[in-house]
Amino acid sequence: MQHTDVTRYELPPAGITLLGYIVRRMHKTQWLVPVAQLLADGKTEDALAHVALYAVTSSTSFGKAYYQPRFNYPGEEIAEIDPFTQADVRAKLTSSSPSYKITYSATLPDGSAFSGNEEITGTTIGLRGLGMPAPSIFQFRAGNYSAELRGILTSELALSLIGPTRIRAYGFLNFHDSAENAGMLNIDRNQKIELTINQKAWNVTAPFLLEKTNS
Repeated sequence: MQHTDVTRYELPPAGITLLGYIVRRMHKTQWLVPVAQLLADGKTEDALAHVALYAVTSSTSFGKAYYQPRFNYPGEEIAEIDPFTQADVRAKLTSSSPSYKITYSATLPDGSAFSGNEEITGTTIGLRGLGMPAPSIFQFRAGNYSAELRGILTSELALSLIGPTRIRAYGFLNFHDSAENAGMLNIDRNQKIELTINQKAWNVTAPFLLEKTNS
């Protein structure tokens, strides 16, 4: 899918709530499908790279901002199966004041599970648009393997006098796993991702394709 197609899926013409949008945004669990086999093969760096890329892509959108999702009430939960992988994806609004706090999870058919929480702390106004920073914590478990990721990812509405309003994001994640791997990830407004694990750089060359750039 192209970026605009992804955003249309996340913001369907019939309308959607904030939690529904987050669940649709998380329907990128293709990133997690290879992890179990990578762990079985002892490729823990590769597995962590896939987890990190799922964390950032499931938390961000790039494309047309068709409309503002409807807000949910605290305690509401939305669940929807990822049609691409059959993963069970859920999101729950735990608080709306003084900030929006959201928890979510994605459980794959093989039993591996991704979970996390974010807090939308407010809206910032700048020359580049309206920003909504969200400090976030993520966990991933598959058998005896686990990973934790922390950072701040900011969604931004880029207003334009010519053409539609667009949604994009930027931010960072720091992470480590039970196999003693550690790394960091940065994403910019142009959707460029810089990923480093154990001081080795990775190149995200295409959707669902990773390549180490040095050893």
